[in-house]
Amino acid sequence: MSLQEQFGKDVLLTGWGHSRFGKLADETLESLIVQVATEAIAGAGIEPGQIDEIYVGQFNSGMMPLAFPSSLALQVSPDLANVPATRVENACASGSAAFQQGTKSLLAGTARTVLVIGAEKMTHAGADVVGAGLLGADYDMAGKASTTGFTGLFAEVAKHYGKRYGDGNLGDVLGSIAAKNHRNGVDNPYAQLRKDLGEEFCRTVSDKNPMVADPLRRTDCSPVSDGAAAVVLSVSPTGGATAPVRLAGFGQANDFFPAARRDPTAFAATRVSWQRALGMAGVELADLDFAEVHDCFTIAELLMYEAMGLTAPGQGARAIDEGWVFKDGKLPINVSGGLKAKGHPVGATGVSQHVISAMQLTGTAGGMQLATPRRAAVQNMGGVGIANYVSILEAV
Repeated sequence: MSLQEQFGKDVLLTGWGHSRFGKLADETLESLIVQVATEAIAGAGIEPGQIDEIYVGQFNSGMMPLAFPSSLALQVSPDLANVPATRVENACASGSAAFQQGTKSLLAGTARTVLVIGAEKMTHAGADVVGAGLLGADYDMAGKASTTGFTGLFAEVAKHYGKRYGDGNLGDVLGSIAAKNHRNGVDNPYAQLRKDLGEEFCRTVSDKNPMVADPLRRTDCSPVSDGAAAVVLSVSPTGGATAPVRLAGFGQANDFFPAARRDPTAFAATRVSWQRALGMAGVELADLDFAEVHDCFTIAELLMYEAMGLTAPGQGARAIDEGWVFKDGKLPINVSGGLKAKGHPVGATGVSQHVISAMQLTGTAGGMQLATPRRAAVQNMGGVGIANYVSILEAV
């Protein structure tokens, strides 16, 4: 049963906004939120006073003094005074969590129009502060000092994967994923890293591409970023200049927090979130035209190929080696450049993925544009496969 059949109403993305990602020294969390919220409201063709609820995805975790951003969107207009606004946090999946909360408000009938924002300011903080903040999303490492931060956690995942399935060419596979996403990022005007680094550079350890946490090199890691994105969700078209995009299905699944209670290479709850979203939408993986997935590290994208069912466990390399996930492949993945090249301002990521996908589905993605996409998937996660979200979006 589809979302529309189950709830008797549509959830439409009717307007959106997106800032540039990167080191934005002249921007504040407030200015970023106001920028993208203003763009999204204008794009939806509505007045600020028509917004019923606001959800703000932000991780923060001590990376900046202001940890209470829920009302910052009210700075857009006096007409937003007294609108209920709530900050939503679920580690790196905070933006997707905010998106789903907004969706549920529409389905519950408590709102007809919701503004969802994802935002994060990170680059002003030192590496030790950012590292400690991100490690707050790990059960075993929270509160501990670490020279490699979350990179070390995903490096362990890569080591487990290599031990289980063989790591003879794992470094090359991860390098190919990095090279693909850097190549894609060149065409994304919002991306932090817009340079085609090439396969050889991404596969090789060098002074310019050092090993951060074996086997992950610098090019295997997403950068620390500032940025924001916003989307207006509505139960009916709002008259914006761009056609709306329909949410066809969504899924969420959480795994156990302690790493000892789960298989680090299986991303089992991630797989369940995919199954739930595809099941609600009444479609299969083969029905998708592209996907934006969480590639905070290249090993995460490799494991996503397997969790989503594109390949069997241990065979994710086929997807990149045989070109399935390239722009001209059977399922292009991270045409935006992904977190790897676009950047990863944590709370903004999930909303950004929805916005970029909506742009693709409405033919407004500029240089990133695929030929004629009709259906997409957005996948985001918090922690090492712990908090997992998937959305299926369709062109109207």
